[in-house]
Amino acid sequence: MTSITELRTGESLQTTLSPVSRMDLIKYSGASGDFNPIHTIDEEAKKAGLPGIIAHGMWTMGNLSKLFTPYYEIGFIQDYQIRFAGMVFLNDVITLQAQLEDKTEEHLHFKVSAINQKGKEVIKGKVRFALY
Repeated sequence: MTSITELRTGESLQTTLSPVSRMDLIKYSGASGDFNPIHTIDEEAKKAGLPGIIAHGMWTMGNLSKLFTPYYEIGFIQDYQIRFAGMVFLNDVITLQAQLEDKTEEHLHFKVSAINQKGKEVIKGKVRFALY
């Protein structure tokens, strides 16, 4: 596939991220200003009733947009609707997917998801990609 516009209904974009690292979450904390210690300090996450640190939901959501980065010369994400469906833990391997549901001359409509290594959907939603 040369261009996102060549996708047919039902076809997908997909990529798998490297395992979630503590450094990923520390860097995201600084970039986002979200310094909640459940994202970076094991003891604090356990005090909050979690089995360990969890990724910021917005970290996962932001990574999902990477599927569209190679195509920003021909369009942009115009609308992004996401539902957080599960937690992402340290060392999880997340696969990002965007399946084309509908296509017009002006927009591509995708069903998007992020799925962990156990096959659990941790994010689901929709993206409307507008073409220039």
